[in-house]
Amino acid sequence: MKPEEIRTIIEQASKAWVQADPDAFAALFTDQGEFIVPGMRWVGPVAIRQAMAYFLDSSSDVRINISQILVAGDRAMVEWHWENTEKTTGKTDKADDAIAIDFENGRISRWREYIDAQTPKS
Repeated sequence: MKPEEIRTIIEQASKAWVQADPDAFAALFTDQGEFIVPGMRWVGPVAIRQAMAYFLDSSSDVRINISQILVAGDRAMVEWHWENTEKTTGKTDKADDAIAIDFENGRISRWREYIDAQTPKS
Protein backbone atom coordinates (compact mmCIF):
# COMPACT_ATOMS: atom_id res chain seq x y z
CA MET A 1 0.00 0.00 0.00
CA LYS A 2 1.07 3.56 -0.56
CA PRO A 3 1.67 5.69 2.55
CA GLU A 4 -1.11 8.09 1.55
CA GLU A 5 -3.59 5.17 1.35
CA ILE A 6 -2.61 4.10 4.87
CA ARG A 7 -2.98 7.66 6.16
CA THR A 8 -6.43 7.89 4.55
CA ILE A 9 -7.60 4.71 6.30
CA ILE A 10 -6.33 6.00 9.65
CA GLU A 11 -8.16 9.29 9.10
CA GLN A 12 -11.32 7.31 8.21
CA ALA A 13 -10.96 5.37 11.48
CA SER A 14 -10.65 8.61 13.44
CA LYS A 15 -13.66 10.06 11.64
CA ALA A 16 -15.72 6.93 12.38
CA TRP A 17 -15.06 7.33 16.12
CA VAL A 18 -15.82 11.07 16.09
CA GLN A 19 -19.02 10.50 14.12
CA ALA A 20 -20.02 7.53 16.33
CA ASP A 21 -20.20 5.21 13.32
CA PRO A 22 -19.42 1.59 14.30
CA ASP A 23 -20.25 0.33 10.80
CA ALA A 24 -17.68 2.61 9.16
CA PHE A 25 -14.99 1.65 11.68
CA ALA A 26 -15.62 -2.11 11.40
CA ALA A 27 -15.64 -1.94 7.58
CA LEU A 28 -11.96 -0.89 7.66
CA PHE A 29 -10.92 -4.35 8.97
CA THR A 30 -10.20 -7.64 7.21
CA ASP A 31 -12.48 -10.60 7.93
CA GLN A 32 -10.01 -11.78 10.61
CA GLY A 33 -8.86 -8.30 11.61
CA GLU A 34 -7.99 -7.75 15.25
CA PHE A 35 -8.87 -4.75 17.39
CA ILE A 36 -6.86 -4.85 20.63
CA VAL A 37 -6.95 -2.47 23.59
CA PRO A 38 -5.45 -3.14 27.04
CA GLY A 39 -7.19 -6.20 28.43
CA MET A 40 -9.52 -6.82 25.46
CA ARG A 41 -9.39 -8.25 21.94
CA TRP A 42 -12.04 -8.54 19.23
CA VAL A 43 -11.66 -10.42 15.94
CA GLY A 44 -13.59 -9.68 12.76
CA PRO A 45 -15.78 -6.77 11.70
CA VAL A 46 -18.92 -8.04 13.48
CA ALA A 47 -17.20 -8.26 16.87
CA ILE A 48 -15.37 -4.95 16.29
CA ARG A 49 -18.62 -3.21 15.39
CA GLN A 50 -20.28 -4.59 18.53
CA ALA A 51 -17.37 -3.45 20.72
CA MET A 52 -17.56 0.08 19.39
CA ALA A 53 -21.36 0.18 19.69
CA TYR A 54 -21.08 -1.02 23.31
CA PHE A 55 -18.57 1.76 24.06
CA LEU A 56 -20.86 4.34 22.44
CA ASP A 57 -23.77 3.21 24.65
CA SER A 58 -21.96 4.77 27.62
CA SER A 59 -19.84 7.48 25.97
CA SER A 60 -20.31 10.33 23.52
CA ASP A 61 -18.60 13.37 22.07
CA VAL A 62 -15.43 11.57 21.00
CA ARG A 63 -12.71 14.01 20.00
CA ILE A 64 -9.43 12.91 18.41
CA ASN A 65 -6.36 14.93 17.58
CA ILE A 66 -3.83 13.01 15.50
CA SER A 67 -0.29 14.06 16.46
CA GLN A 68 1.62 11.91 14.02
CA ILE A 69 1.41 8.99 11.65
CA LEU A 70 4.55 7.05 10.78
CA VAL A 71 4.33 4.57 7.90
CA ALA A 72 6.77 1.74 7.11
CA GLY A 73 5.66 -0.68 4.42
CA ASP A 74 2.23 -2.05 5.32
CA ARG A 75 2.50 -0.91 8.94
CA ALA A 76 1.84 2.36 10.73
CA MET A 77 2.30 3.87 14.15
CA VAL A 78 -0.15 6.55 15.17
CA GLU A 79 -0.08 8.92 18.09
CA TRP A 80 -3.33 10.64 18.95
CA HIS A 81 -4.99 12.44 21.82
CA TRP A 82 -8.44 11.09 22.69
CA GLU A 83 -11.30 12.59 24.68
CA ASN A 84 -14.83 11.38 25.28
CA THR A 85 -17.68 12.22 27.62
CA GLU A 86 -19.23 9.62 29.91
CA LYS A 87 -22.99 9.78 29.39
CA THR A 88 -24.01 8.99 32.98
CA THR A 89 -21.62 11.37 34.76
CA GLY A 90 -20.76 14.00 32.16
CA LYS A 91 -17.10 13.41 33.03
CA THR A 92 -14.53 13.94 30.27
CA ASP A 93 -12.05 11.10 29.85
CA LYS A 94 -8.70 11.97 28.27
CA ALA A 95 -5.89 9.74 27.05
CA ASP A 96 -2.84 9.81 24.84
CA ASP A 97 -2.80 6.77 22.63
CA ALA A 98 -0.13 5.04 20.56
CA ILE A 99 -1.54 2.64 18.00
CA ALA A 100 0.31 -0.01 15.99
CA ILE A 101 -1.61 -0.89 12.83
CA ASP A 102 -0.94 -3.61 10.24
CA PHE A 103 -2.58 -3.58 6.82
CA GLU A 104 -3.41 -6.36 4.41
CA ASN A 105 -5.01 -5.95 0.97
CA GLY A 106 -6.08 -2.38 1.69
CA ARG A 107 -7.68 -3.08 5.06
CA ILE A 108 -6.62 -3.24 8.70
CA SER A 109 -5.48 -6.69 9.82
CA ARG A 110 -4.38 -5.65 13.32
CA TRP A 111 -5.03 -2.52 15.42
CA ARG A 112 -3.19 -2.56 18.76
CA GLU A 113 -3.61 0.37 21.17
CA TYR A 114 -1.29 1.40 23.98
CA ILE A 115 -3.37 3.85 26.03
CA ASP A 116 -1.95 6.30 28.57
CA ALA A 117 -4.74 7.81 30.65
CA GLN A 118 -2.32 8.85 33.41
CA THR A 119 -0.38 11.61 31.65
CA PRO A 120 -2.46 12.92 28.72
CA LYS A 121 -1.94 16.38 27.33
CA SER A 122 -4.72 18.86 28.05
